[in-house]
Amino acid sequence: MPNPATCHFPGSRLWLVSVALMVQSVISSSSTYQRPAPGGGGKRTGFMERTLILLDVNTRSPVQVLNDNFLSLQLDPSIIKDGWLDFLSSKRLVTLARGLSPAYLRFGGKRTDFLHFHNLKNLAKFRGPGPDYYLKNYEDDIVRSDIALDKQRGCKLANHPDMMLELQREKAAQMQLVLLKEQLSNLYSNITITARSLDKLYNFAECAGLHLVLGLNAQQRNPDSSWNSSSALSLLKYSAGKKYNISWELGNEPNGYRSMMGQTVNSTQLAQDYTLLRTLLQSVRYYSRAHLLGPNAGRPRKNAILLLDGFMKNAGSVVDAVTWQHYYMDGRVTKVEDFLKTRLLDTLTEQITKVLKVVNSHAPGKKVWLGGVGPAWAGGTNNLSDTYAAGFLWLNTLGMAAMQGIDVVLRHSFFDYGYTHLVDQHFNPLPDYWLSLVFKRLVGPRVLAVRVAGLQRKPRPGRVIRDKLRIYAHCTSFKNRNYVRGSITIYIINLHRSRKKIKLAGTLRNMTVHQYLVQPYGTDGLHARSVQLNGERLLMVDNETFPELKPRTLRAGRTIAMPPMTIGFYVIKNINAYACRK
Repeated sequence: MPNPATCHFPGSRLWLVSVALMVQSVISSSSTYQRPAPGGGGKRTGFMERTLILLDVNTRSPVQVLNDNFLSLQLDPSIIKDGWLDFLSSKRLVTLARGLSPAYLRFGGKRTDFLHFHNLKNLAKFRGPGPDYYLKNYEDDIVRSDIALDKQRGCKLANHPDMMLELQREKAAQMQLVLLKEQLSNLYSNITITARSLDKLYNFAECAGLHLVLGLNAQQRNPDSSWNSSSALSLLKYSAGKKYNISWELGNEPNGYRSMMGQTVNSTQLAQDYTLLRTLLQSVRYYSRAHLLGPNAGRPRKNAILLLDGFMKNAGSVVDAVTWQHYYMDGRVTKVEDFLKTRLLDTLTEQITKVLKVVNSHAPGKKVWLGGVGPAWAGGTNNLSDTYAAGFLWLNTLGMAAMQGIDVVLRHSFFDYGYTHLVDQHFNPLPDYWLSLVFKRLVGPRVLAVRVAGLQRKPRPGRVIRDKLRIYAHCTSFKNRNYVRGSITIYIINLHRSRKKIKLAGTLRNMTVHQYLVQPYGTDGLHARSVQLNGERLLMVDNETFPELKPRTLRAGRTIAMPPMTIGFYVIKNINAYACRK
């Protein structure tokens, strides 16, 4: 085998892949490797030991340029029902959200079409019931907290007493059973969003540096099945009076309305509804140029694709970006292995391809957003979708979506009930949060093509090898002051149960590398709810201070060794990549 440091990449022997590379090519006849003759002297080296990946990146031009808010967030309207909306003013929660800015904050989900706006300030009248033994004191504490917040100018932030938070967690735990039952039965109850609720939601977004995207109820219908926009108009006028900078969408997964509500909204009617909403926005001067997103279709199966196609044909020009949703699996999964299946990870590429084909056939170049992304639906699974294991799915989503040109990915959910969120109910960041934070700090919106060559097993005829090593590359974020423009960030997912060696070649050869290796912390392995960065556990210093993300410097020319079942970010310093200079 030739010296990897001098290996070049002839076009006939190199698989030039996109940023969402899955190392699944076989170079069995290449001069890079010759199989030893049977009976040769010495002990034959095992396949796992001799595997070496040679990696290069095209630094001339990006293959995609994404939105600066590419990694964005979502909150489910259920936070109104379980009471957590009243705690969005928490200083720690705002700090955690600010760490992922700039980003969009979508307020929507399954319960979007059960939201009813009332322009009222009365807190108690529309508050859901709670356990009698603490309801009175709990309500009084909320009112006192709101009075104190109203006296603040600018961002309204609070440090809630521990007892108050403990009572809220008890209330939320009981309400979570109700919410989960609704989700599994697909039968939902109405939720009232008051003017006070909207004020709290917007205050959270504004303080955290997030741009609010608000979903409107599409199931309020007139007798002729047209959309009844009276409640939406009231909300628009209230928000405009407060000068709230908001983008809008209508409904959630309209292809599923039959199973949820017993009625169907076809693509023609949905297009008319969006056209009406655009007219309403134009009639309210403050929102005449506001962004409108939609149709927020479900997973692109037959019905959803037909609805999206009809919608794009009739209203493709009405929306500023096309939105759709993706979940990887049922929330009732019970095995960590389900989060590691490469076939599962690959389903996203197939679905993105379907959506882009429909969108580009009617509106070439229209921006596409992937919303409602989470590891599992139905609230997720405790000790699985909230652990390190779920991070493989999350980072794979970001890499694949970026490579295929998805402009924005909205993570469901930043903070919520269930087990698919980024922050738990004690306001502690979970593994996916820390991955998101490292991503935000290091990864910019310019996507680069990755070139890889390596040794692989010879495939069986007709069989597609779905390898477990996935490599992505972007220009390093310009907002990171530790790196000059022209730097490159490579992030790698190693799903193998063995260490993998990666040698930087071509333009990356002999460059100094900063390593950010994210691994589970403690003895729980893939079930860990804490992570370590280069061997140091990541913990908030206090309610307003993040830990320092310290890199480990790898000397120039050193081979990258990816431990099994890990995720790593690697910044190539001072490479002065032309694609990343301006």
